[in-house]
Amino acid sequence: MKVARFVLKIVGWSLALAAAICCVVAYWDKLSDGLSGLKDKAAERRAHCHCPSEFDDYADWDE
Repeated sequence: MKVARFVLKIVGWSLALAAAICCVVAYWDKLSDGLSGLKDKAAERRAHCHCPSEFDDYADWDE
């Protein structure tokens, strides 16, 4: 009986993993659009940040 439970657990986990993989494959285009949108928003935030560069301190050395 213990062997049957172990086999059923393995089958259950395998089916759950297969279902998760199918969901990722089915919605891949929506997932990639969402991730690229997050990437673009992060780039915009970095572009709007007017933080001084660490090299601005040494700008007068060349003059």
